[in-house]
Amino acid sequence: MRATRALVIGGSGNFGARICRRLAQEPDVEVIATSRRESYEGDPSRRFVMLDRHAPQFEEALRALRPDVVIHCAGPYQGQDYRVTHASLACGAHYIDLADARDFVADFGACNDARAIAAGRAAISGASTLPALSSAVIDDLARGFSRIDEIDIAIAPAQRSPRGFATICAVLGCAGRPFTWLEDGATRTVYGWQALRRTRFPFGTRIAAACDVPDLALLPTRYPGVRSVRFRAALELPIEHYALACLAGIRRIGIPLPLERLAPWLDRIAVALDRFGSDCGGMSVSVAGCRDSGERRRATWYLVARDNHGPEIPCMAAILLTCRLASGETIGAGARACVGMLTLSEFEREFARWNMSTSVDETHA
Repeated sequence: MRATRALVIGGSGNFGARICRRLAQEPDVEVIATSRRESYEGDPSRRFVMLDRHAPQFEEALRALRPDVVIHCAGPYQGQDYRVTHASLACGAHYIDLADARDFVADFGACNDARAIAAGRAAISGASTLPALSSAVIDDLARGFSRIDEIDIAIAPAQRSPRGFATICAVLGCAGRPFTWLEDGATRTVYGWQALRRTRFPFGTRIAAACDVPDLALLPTRYPGVRSVRFRAALELPIEHYALACLAGIRRIGIPLPLERLAPWLDRIAVALDRFGSDCGGMSVSVAGCRDSGERRRATWYLVARDNHGPEIPCMAAILLTCRLASGETIGAGARACVGMLTLSEFEREFARWNMSTSVDETHA
């Protein structure tokens, strides 16, 4: 039986290269890495093809490569259309992306389901930390709860971990911009990189700020009756957090700061500050509500990633889904966000590869 051909768009990027390296270890997967760049510094034993998703002939070039599954890693996804999704389905391939843009992921099913069903293929968006891993964790924590009232998620990257350019642009694009989340049963407007709060992790307490993510739109539907769904990101160095909060505040009052254009310059500053940070990052997912016993409790799941392995986490869902397809497992045709498609136990096998540790803490809410 022919190996499953996985084509990774953005295969030389921060996440794409990691996905290529990991899938290359699977005997039933043939990996094709693609990039717009003329030079590629990846593994020379791996097939590399130049491919520009913006080119007029993109669909024809993709079809000629005959992929079984297309993994779209070329962010930022904010403002992107579904060109890659459409081209993938048109050439008979399954589609998976690592999108973290709220509207892109939340609208994905409605915009692409008919095409995916007609093609007889699965199209999956948000196969990343959010919402793929976060929903798997919440599903696991929710067992034994008769009612979930609150969901709080926080991600804390290590200062020294590699930062992809697309990720930096997404972070800066959110700063100071309004979005909504659910709080105490009401829709509340908040602003990117504002609403600072100290958040505890096993490796210490960090300042965390509000960010717009797909979970804020998807989780209230998945968990009916939930009254609060919040997400924050926690940079390691307080000086970076306060600086970003200040820039966000300036944009919030109406001064049009072109932060995205400053991304290369701001990244150089972050690199200079790496010496003051660590290689340790992680994630927390907290649910609060009523146990079956009627007692109100809060359960919090923690993930700790050391040795700069944190960037492996956003890659895991796409890897797991591709391995499913390569094993011959059927994933139903249609387009949807990657919510509830993977279990926490599946992720835990990938955590073990990178010596990541997890724990659960339960307290009175």
